[in-house]
Amino acid sequence: METQNNQKNSDLSIQQVSLPNANAVLVLGITSIVLCWCQGIFGLIMAIVALILANRDLTLYQSNPDHYTPNSYNNLKTGRTISIIGLVLAAIFMFILIIGLLFLGLNFALFPWEMID
Repeated sequence: METQNNQKNSDLSIQQVSLPNANAVLVLGITSIVLCWCQGIFGLIMAIVALILANRDLTLYQSNPDHYTPNSYNNLKTGRTISIIGLVLAAIFMFILIIGLLFLGLNFALFPWEMID
């Protein structure tokens, strides 16, 4: 009986801590969405950094889930999802920007400059 009580007390005495980069992943994910309209490159960089940090923390959480708070894990999942959205938006914006610059360059290259006097 005493061993069961000691075991319950030892389980309760485990202090849960938050994941080290959960809030940073959330902030970087939001920043990647905000900055994806700035030529796409800044949002792309922020999203990639956030995904790297999220994957590190996800492996930490999976190795010992009882050691970390559920709130920080939820922040990590949300930040990871937002980072993926920011990555996709930044990639789409960069693709559209590159295609637009190609068409603009082709228009100037094929313009009949000889006719202008």
